[in-house]
Amino acid sequence: MTAAAVAIPVIILIIISHGLYKKVDVFSEFACGAKENLATCAGLLPTLIALITAVGMFRASGAEEMIISLVSGFFDRTGFPVECLPLALIRPVSGSGALAVYESLLEKNGPDSFAGRVASVMLGSTETTFYTLAVYYGAVKIKNTRHTLAASLAGDMTGFIVSVLTVNIFLGHI
Repeated sequence: MTAAAVAIPVIILIIISHGLYKKVDVFSEFACGAKENLATCAGLLPTLIALITAVGMFRASGAEEMIISLVSGFFDRTGFPVECLPLALIRPVSGSGALAVYESLLEKNGPDSFAGRVASVMLGSTETTFYTLAVYYGAVKIKNTRHTLAASLAGDMTGFIVSVLTVNIFLGHI
C-alpha cells in the first residue's frame, strides 16, 4: 500500500482523535460546516449558471470561430499553433469547455503533434480565470475586483506563450 492511499484515512483519524481529545462533538461540527457550505453553494449557483450559459452562447453563436478566423494569420506567423486558439479562448472561461476542446484537438492532431503537446502544456499551466473569480469573489461578496482580472488574464497569456516556448525548447521544435 502506498503512502498516498494511507494519507487521507490517517488525516481523518488525526482530526477525529484531536476532536475527541478536546471533547468536541466532531459529527456536529462536521454537519454544521456542511450546512454552511451548502448555503455558500446556493449563493454561488446563479453566478455559475450565468457563466455556463455565457460560454454556451459564445460557442453556439459562432463568435469563437469568427475571432479565430480574424487572428489566425497573426498567430500562424508567430509560431503559435492555430489549432490551439480555441483552447486559448475558452480556457479562461470554462474548464469543462477547455477539456472538450482539448480532447477534440488531440483526436484531430494527435497527442504527439506540436499542437497536441502545446495544448497539453497550456491546459496544465493556465487557469479558468473567470470561473475562479466568480466562485471566490462571489463566495465573499466582493464586487470590486480591482486589478485581479487583468493580472489573471496576463498570467493566462503568459502561460499560453510559455507553453509554445517550452514545447519548442524541450521537444526540439526550434
